[in-house]
Amino acid sequence: MSQLHVPSPVGAPPVRALVLGGARSGKSSWAESRMARFPEVTYVATSARNPDDPEWEERIRLHRARRPDSWTTVETLDVGSVLRRHEDAPVLVDCLGVWITRVLDEAGAWTGEEGWRQRLAGRVDDLVDAVHHTRREVVMVSNEVGMGLVPETASGRLFRDELGRLNAAVAGACDEVWVCIAGIPKRWA
Repeated sequence: MSQLHVPSPVGAPPVRALVLGGARSGKSSWAESRMARFPEVTYVATSARNPDDPEWEERIRLHRARRPDSWTTVETLDVGSVLRRHEDAPVLVDCLGVWITRVLDEAGAWTGEEGWRQRLAGRVDDLVDAVHHTRREVVMVSNEVGMGLVPETASGRLFRDELGRLNAAVAGACDEVWVCIAGIPKRWA
């Protein structure tokens, strides 16, 4: 059912891909299956652990249990530095929706701190630059939240808008864009 990627020819530039989808759409599972052909993968987890939230911790545990033992997990918001490393292992980033939430937290966006937009723009620009220039194969997973209802709250609209902008910017630096709906991946670009 999945449309797996054919490996790049020797000497060809690495493929940079973005896979979008809604909640429980199969995007993470598909991204993991796409990377399964590699003996080693650097898995970048953008989520923060929260021992006070057992449901979130269970989600993290289930994600970890799906990954092969040969994969290295890096828990960080500094995705750019991982993509810039002079290593050969491909990178799977899961997920940009969580990444933008945490960056919005750090930038002070939710409380409207002075300069938050500039801090956010700097982080997004750094990520997009790293995606554009990486020498590593990379698949990034992100939520698609712009196809539904307009969120009722200002914070919901802020999240939707900034994630939409991030997805568009990252897609512009990628070679492929995929969308997962009901577990079925389709290439859009």
